[in-house]
Amino acid sequence: MLIRIAVLALDKSPFLRRLLWRWWYGRLASKFTQRSWTFMNYGYEQEAGAALLPLDPEDEPDRLCAQLYEQVVAGVGLRGREVVEVGSGRGGGASYLTRTHRPSRYTGIDYSAAAVKLCRGAHGSVAGLTFVTGDAEHLPLPDASCDVVVNVESSHCYGDVTKFFGEVARVLRPGGHFAYADFRSPADMEKVAAQLAATAGLHLTEHFDITERVLAALTSDDARKRRLIEEIVPPRLQHLFGEFAGLSGGQVFRAFGKREMVYHRFQCRKS
Repeated sequence: MLIRIAVLALDKSPFLRRLLWRWWYGRLASKFTQRSWTFMNYGYEQEAGAALLPLDPEDEPDRLCAQLYEQVVAGVGLRGREVVEVGSGRGGGASYLTRTHRPSRYTGIDYSAAAVKLCRGAHGSVAGLTFVTGDAEHLPLPDASCDVVVNVESSHCYGDVTKFFGEVARVLRPGGHFAYADFRSPADMEKVAAQLAATAGLHLTEHFDITERVLAALTSDDARKRRLIEEIVPPRLQHLFGEFAGLSGGQVFRAFGKREMVYHRFQCRKS
């Protein structure tokens, strides 16, 4: 109940939403510095019979989270291109895509200075990968300065997602790609899809509902996440972290199962 009340309050106040999420992710980065925790997305379980994604041993524990990134950028060539990830969090996705897809440069941008500091320490050895502090609604980039913008499970934290979409259109070069995924209530997802489609300069090329595969990933990854939470989180905070992680039986997990929340991925091309 408290979580539902908090979500309602955040929906009513973009300023409060931005402030609270900035505090929360900064707190996570400054207090929980374990190098083994680099991904924070809900993951993607491949369909039965799909070819197994080849992964290096170091990436295997985070297979489901890496598979979500692969879904988001599917068909978008990153090799040799300048890529920007907005909302790079703890840097796991940025590191994975840089090492496996070989862009010429990959820049992770995050609102939390503590998260950027953590990423620089954890992923500093990855060639071509850098992290900077910045606001998604006012990206610290020149016009037409990158080829691909990636945004995974981050935009629900923003005060005004339409400003973010406008910034994406501004910083992409002509012909560039926007690879994007997040969750919302069904009604809010319809609004987001309409806002994205109406963004000047961006042409929507793909839109898929992947809720079922995300829910399957949460189920498959439940035991591993529970172990991690028990290992690194104080007992008094474990229930809160369990909700944040989408553990089975929690409000987030049930909301996906009842389709009170849906998870979609989008791709756009710059005109």
